[in-house]
Amino acid sequence: MDTLEQEAHYCAHNYHPLPVVLVKGEGPYVWDDNGKRYLDMMSAYSAVSHGHCHPRLVKAMAQQAQRLTIVSRAFHTDTLAPFLKMICEMTGQPRALPMNTGAEAVETALKAARKWAYAEKGVAADKAEIIVCDGNFHGRTISIVSFSSEAQYKYQFGPLTPGFKNIAYGDVDALEAAITENTAAFLVEPIQGEAGIVIPPTGYLAQCAELCKRHNVLLICDEVQSGLGRTGKLLACQHDGVQPDGLILGKALGGGMLPVSLFLAREDVMAVFDPGDHGSTFGGNPLASAVALEAMKVLQDEKLVERSERLGAYMLQCLQAIQSDAIIEVRGRGLFIGIELDPQRASARDICERLMLKGVLSKETHETVVRMAPPLVITEEQIDETVAAFEQVLSAI
Repeated sequence: MDTLEQEAHYCAHNYHPLPVVLVKGEGPYVWDDNGKRYLDMMSAYSAVSHGHCHPRLVKAMAQQAQRLTIVSRAFHTDTLAPFLKMICEMTGQPRALPMNTGAEAVETALKAARKWAYAEKGVAADKAEIIVCDGNFHGRTISIVSFSSEAQYKYQFGPLTPGFKNIAYGDVDALEAAITENTAAFLVEPIQGEAGIVIPPTGYLAQCAELCKRHNVLLICDEVQSGLGRTGKLLACQHDGVQPDGLILGKALGGGMLPVSLFLAREDVMAVFDPGDHGSTFGGNPLASAVALEAMKVLQDEKLVERSERLGAYMLQCLQAIQSDAIIEVRGRGLFIGIELDPQRASARDICERLMLKGVLSKETHETVVRMAPPLVITEEQIDETVAAFEQVLSAI
């Protein structure tokens, strides 16, 4: 059996990958097992913002791997504190709790919000509610899929976790109507990634922040995909000038090398955690901390946030200039762009398969949106190549 057949035979069929076997990566490029080179327009859902195998990150990982990797949080290490100091100062959040995957960080935020509601706000036992938005994607755990509005994510995974209330995304009035004395938090993506790069109205997040403050509700921003420069700001919530009460980071935090995530929050929220309340054997391990610290330094040294703002505006302009009846809308911020297609005229899956043949890798979202979210190290010339390939594919259909 070849690689694709082996994977199909032995792996659970919980993904539907494009039929390509990748074996090497460098910068914005990846290569398949036949030596063909591709431009990566996915960045592993924003995890590879620094580009593939960034030399500084490879070096940091190799050096730390030869020194100390995992000891658990039962002991202190010399890499966790510098990493947390830097990311707290960058984001303006006073404290952070390290985990591994984005979903783990979201679960941490849910636990923190509930305990804060009982310990600080005075919500009656087991009555805390967390408001979320339709179209959300915060991960795949049982609690998280329980408040998804995507039927497939919940089908036959019940009984589902209670305590969540769904409202329309981008609707401030819906948030105000949903808040009660039992509301602990509003969990929201400043830009919805998996929904198809959906951008709320200007000022939406700022209005939500004001509402939350008025009603003593925590505003928690999930920036696992949209954070760390992806949208042309360090954090997507900064487009609205918002400093959330809680912040969730992941993906790019690990520099595309390994999973690293954080829940960051203000002092009174983090104060609800006592030793033994929550933890992770691998969360904040020396290897992850060393790589994440270097990843944040690279983000600053190479001005990747500013690069995303400039090149994202350029790419958006180029894509919006394409004349095609198959395109309904091109939308995005920074290098976080979605191209919504008319399903009567084009299939997003078909478009991605055709792009693959032209040396560009992307992936469809909800069958109607093609995502363009390359590593932040991409160049104008490489953007031009991508846009030309996309235009050719549209013309061919």
